[in-house]
Parts: sequence; structure tokens; C-alpha cells
Amino acid sequence: MPDVRRSGPFVTTGQRTRYIILVAVLVLAAAALTLVYMTYGNPVPFGQSGFWAIVNLRKNVLIVVALVACCQAFATVSFQTATNNRIITPSIMGFESIYVVMQTSVIFFFGAHGLNAFTGTSQFLVQSALMIVFAVLLFTWLLSGRLGNIQVMLLVGVVLGGGLQAVSTFMQRLLDPNEFDLLTARTFGNIGNAETGNFPIVIPVVIVVCTVLYLRSRRMNVVALGADTANNLGLNHRRELMLILFLVSVLMAMTTSLVGPMTFLGFLVATIAYQLTDTFDHRLILPVAALVGYVFLLGSFFIMRNFFNAEGSVTVIIELIGGSVFLLYILRKGRL
Repeated sequence: MPDVRRSGPFVTTGQRTRYIILVAVLVLAAAALTLVYMTYGNPVPFGQSGFWAIVNLRKNVLIVVALVACCQAFATVSFQTATNNRIITPSIMGFESIYVVMQTSVIFFFGAHGLNAFTGTSQFLVQSALMIVFAVLLFTWLLSGRLGNIQVMLLVGVVLGGGLQAVSTFMQRLLDPNEFDLLTARTFGNIGNAETGNFPIVIPVVIVVCTVLYLRSRRMNVVALGADTANNLGLNHRRELMLILFLVSVLMAMTTSLVGPMTFLGFLVATIAYQLTDTFDHRLILPVAALVGYVFLLGSFFIMRNFFNAEGSVTVIIELIGGSVFLLYILRKGRL
């Protein structure tokens, strides 16, 4: 019987089987962590009304974790595909620097009372809008011109992000120690900082944007081949690039405005997803990245909350593990 030639995301049947097992394991891990978090340490006996009341109070954390995991996973994987670089992440492009400089400017010019007043839906919308506008202007300026180049855009984004961070640091050094402590609590990524009142805005936006990115997975597969190949295959590479980057900026604005900066989370989940899936197909990579982000983020939050009484320090684990993975990746690859 002649060999049957096939094309697709998996070279062998074994790869397909491993992927199915991987997704099943991640789903089971996510379900188990969710169950443990909802019930662990509940002082009310199971079945009583008080037990379910406490469980209901904890559901907001699960919603935040799911939103952040989806935003970081979809944004980072899509951004790295658009830029053809698996090291650069949206966080390095200045998204989080805008958030930090806004928070710092409010307390610098208006004091602690001004920062306390700068909360709620209006604050969330202003921050998100500024981050999206910053990204759109940067992309339009650097990609639509005659000399438009993705590498130049990355370099300018890194420089602008560093400049904004320097401005924030300068203002922070001039703050009163009490005001500085208050600012630190705002600019340190914390799931507990999420305002549940913003859910009616964040949830629909994240669902729509993630769905659009997933439906365009086949197009991202072509974008990953490079501009010349994509254009020869009939895909307008620059237009697709601009759309992907815009959607990425929306997701990053949502997650950063919701919980604050989490610099290495996106890189961590994307890198793990690439290694586990071992495929080019974004239809398979994106769900795994989101599941990895959910398991890692909820697991970190559960450990810090229940064993170290420091639920606001989830980013400590993220930065430690994410930074280590980043260094190992660089050392293994040997170049940027």
C-alpha cells in the first residue's frame, strides 16, 4: 500500500495524541485548582448556606485570573508572531510604563487623596484608552510610512518604554514615603487590586478580541512565514500586521488596567506553550497558552494566599520563574 502524504499541524499520529493528552491534563489541572481554591480553608461545613456564600465570594478571583491569563496568552503569542520574535513581549513596548507613569503622575501632582479619587470605571477607561492610543500611534507612525519596519518599531517602543519608566522613577524619588508606599501597592501587579465593577467592560471586550484572534489563527500562520511569502500567498501582510497589533494593544490595556503590570507572565506562558505543543498552528497554541496561564496564575495565587499570607505578591513568583525562563531561553538559544 503506497504511503499517504499529509500536511497539517502534526507530523505523526503520536504528536496528535500527545496534544490531546496535554490539553486534557491542563483542563483537569485547571478544574482541580479551581475546586481546591473554592473550597480550601472554608470554615463553614459543606452543604450549608454559609459555605456556598464563601464560595460565591471567591469566584471574582477566578474571573480575574481567567481574564488575565487569556489576555496575556493571546496578546503575547500574537505579538511574537507579528514581530517574528519569541523574546520581545508587549510589556517591553511601553504598555505597562504608561500605566506606571499615569499612577505616578496622579500622586505626584495631586497627592494621596488624588490617587484614591482616581479609581473606578472612569480611571479604567482613561488608562485603557491612553495605552491603546499610544500603541495605535506608534504602529501607524512606524509601519505605515515609506520606511516602515517592524524592527524599528520594536526599538522605538523599547526606548519609549524605558523613557517613561525613567520619568516615573524620577517622580517617585520625590514622593513622601507614605505616598510612595501607596503608589507601590498600585503599580505592583496584584490580582486583589482588580475592580469587579469593571467586569461589564472587560469581559465582553476580552471575549470578542480573543475570539477574533482565534478565528484569524490561519492568517497568523501565514503571517509567521514573513512578509514576502504572505504577500505572495495573497495575504496583505501589512494590513494583517496592523490589525493583530491593534488587538494585542486592546488586550494589554485590559489586563494592565485591571490588575497592574505582570511583565514576564506573557513570555512565560507563551514559551511553555511553544515547547509543549511543538506545532506552528495558532489554533492549537493559543488555547494551550491560555490554559497554562490560568493554571500557573491560580496556582501561584493559591500558594501565596494560603501558605505565605501574601496574596498580593503573586508577581514575585511570576517574575522569579519568568525571569529564570527568559535567561535560560537566551542562554540556550545563544542570541536575541
